Amino acid sequence: MFSLFKKRTIAQKLYLFNTKTKQKEEFEPINKVVSIYSCGPTVYNYAHLGNLRSYVFRDILKRVLLYSGHKVKDVINITDVGHLVSDADEGEDRLEKAVRREGKTAQDIAAFYTKEFLDDVKDLNIDTNKTLFPKATEYIAEQIDLVKKLEEKKITYKTTDGIYFDTSKFKNYGILGGIDLEGLKEGARVEINREKKNPTDFALWKLSPKSEQREQEWDSPWGKGFPGWHLECSAMAMKLLGEQIDIHTGGIDHIPIHHNNEIAQSESVTNKEFARFWLHNQFLNVESGKMAKSKENFLRLQTVVDRNINPLSYRYFLLQAHYRSPLTFSWEALEASQTALRRLSEQAQALPKGGSVSDEYKQKFESYISDDLDTPGALALVWTLVKDDSLQDTDKRATLINFDKILGLDLFNISFEKTIVIPEEIRRLAKEREEARKAKDWQKADHTREEIEKLGFVIKDIESGFKIEKK
Repeated sequence: MFSLFKKRTIAQKLYLFNTKTKQKEEFEPINKVVSIYSCGPTVYNYAHLGNLRSYVFRDILKRVLLYSGHKVKDVINITDVGHLVSDADEGEDRLEKAVRREGKTAQDIAAFYTKEFLDDVKDLNIDTNKTLFPKATEYIAEQIDLVKKLEEKKITYKTTDGIYFDTSKFKNYGILGGIDLEGLKEGARVEINREKKNPTDFALWKLSPKSEQREQEWDSPWGKGFPGWHLECSAMAMKLLGEQIDIHTGGIDHIPIHHNNEIAQSESVTNKEFARFWLHNQFLNVESGKMAKSKENFLRLQTVVDRNINPLSYRYFLLQAHYRSPLTFSWEALEASQTALRRLSEQAQALPKGGSVSDEYKQKFESYISDDLDTPGALALVWTLVKDDSLQDTDKRATLINFDKILGLDLFNISFEKTIVIPEEIRRLAKEREEARKAKDWQKADHTREEIEKLGFVIKDIESGFKIEKK
């Protein structure tokens, strides 16, 4: 047989692009277990497709590490308090805003959108085995303790609205992404809080305004209030993973403010490097620009499902681009990804069992994934493998099974059966009925059921809640 690839006598080394050093570096863990911290969702609304790109990317990272024989301990935080509309500590608290929008408690809102997020993660076949999902509200004591330690080091100061971190006392502030501090001093960022000593200073603890009634607030040595958004990540990462972590991931929008603030507050306390590697994924764009909730141009994974597109087709769509490359979403591109994934899975499932993994293809595949998680190259190799007539079909199957440990496309189980499109109006009514049932308002629940049936659907109560079917 003709040799497509050169034989290798040593295992592939993993190289990752470190935002901090702006170059690819060989990855070596600090300890025996690789620690990964990833910025999770703020659960005041649904996660959109752009948000979910971050978790598919970090899933590939986790799978590559496990595939390479590493043990992994990973954390994805749930922000259920203290995240203002602006990353620069300005505007309204997003959860408090949702309380007014939906007329529910902050706890109920956070619980609902957390479940929706975890359902999306499951549908995208993201590996959450042993992943920790800590909630910010469960670590208030640790966050207060962190502020106390910073206060003891005289790195904080108090204003009328909270306790702030003095960035002039952290010499490496802005190291991530090469922030132009002089430019900021000249007014590049408009500041509302005139009491801040430096434009880059950020809130560690916000004091509750007397004129504003808040549902989420806690007692502290500085007064009743709530933690700053940046504080929670440092507190939970150090509590669950230790003072130093191997890899921190997130979207590129976190680089200039959130992640630089994490570095500053964490390293000021420990005098140790907070994270060895910083990995960031690019945006998912639509024609109008970056997909964002604030722009009201965001799409949910459920929207994809409602159009009879398997969620794993979206995963395939993402893997066709490198995680550090901007990606533009379109329905045409997503439908093309579904067509490609369907063809690939059909061919894979038709292959007979009983073969062994091709060493040559395995080595080439590993060379792609070890080069900063090059999934486009890995996917192209998959198609080369499928079309290679010189390789036994049984070996193709075994090799594809091996590759799918990292790609996570579920090639040998995925189904493309037609799904029922549930209109948003039906989903809204079903949600209202469920709330009425919980409130034991049986008359309203029955009336809502009748409305749903008039629109051509039926709702059935099941142990886990309810399901909607075509009439």
